[in-house]
Amino acid sequence: MPEVTAALVKELREKTGAGMMDCKRALGDTNGDIEAAVDWLRKKGLSAAAKKAGRIAAEGLIGVATRAIAGALVEVNSETDFVARNEGFQAFVRTVAERAVEGDGELEALRRSPYPNTGRNVEEELTYLIATIGENLVLRRSTRLAVSEGGVYSYMHNSLAPGLGKIGVIVALAGSAPEAALADLGRQLAMHVAAANPFYLDIASVPPAVLERERSVLREQALASGKTGGIVDRMVEGRLRKFYEEFVLLEQIFVVDQETRIAKVVENAANAAGASITVSGFARFALGEGIERNRPDFAAEVAAAAQVKH
Repeated sequence: MPEVTAALVKELREKTGAGMMDCKRALGDTNGDIEAAVDWLRKKGLSAAAKKAGRIAAEGLIGVATRAIAGALVEVNSETDFVARNEGFQAFVRTVAERAVEGDGELEALRRSPYPNTGRNVEEELTYLIATIGENLVLRRSTRLAVSEGGVYSYMHNSLAPGLGKIGVIVALAGSAPEAALADLGRQLAMHVAAANPFYLDIASVPPAVLERERSVLREQALASGKTGGIVDRMVEGRLRKFYEEFVLLEQIFVVDQETRIAKVVENAANAAGASITVSGFARFALGEGIERNRPDFAAEVAAAAQVKH
């Protein structure tokens, strides 16, 4: 049996990212065969990942990457906020965001895409990272925007490192305006989206079912106030305008000046540039949104702790 040297352990760690003691055990159990040790660790990593898969992962990082006419957002969750400061975890999120820019926006395709310089795909690399860090990690979602002419621009709120943070936004601008004009407008709009959290790009993109439900609620409210006939219709349309201003990007009031509609902001920028500019899409990821977390019942805990055992 060959000696398990420090050099062999170092080589295996660099190859797999696994911990030192795991590497030593893997080499010992495989008679110092590096490739067999890689497989040994892969099996161990898969086992470790499976054990952790049931834990709630609602912390982590949002990653953003842009490349001229394309941009992407990804969310990778961890169990604790502490992991977000791990350099290995940060490198993974940043790399996955870059891979997402090159892909088609589909999450499963992203998981299967090659992870650079490892011989593994993204999902397999995540498994190795789970084994190394010791927490459940989840590549939860990704999205990609692209234009044929123009650019995709980003903003990261609560940034922990370049391209990494808690709220990420990408905005796609189509048009022939100069890059400087597009970049300035794109960043301002991305900052607005981070703050205002619109749901829809324009009125036409509001799903009919959502609009009908909103109309129904507003009509019931108007009728409950004692109004009838045409007054009800006017009240519904007036309140629907408020709905658009709250949830539709182009109808919102610009957070920077608190008075100009976003549609007008874009129009003014296009006039100043002397070229066309259109907002073709946007995306906003906030870390952990929609994840149900385990909330401790502190009252129950205090009551249990206060019980006197006889």
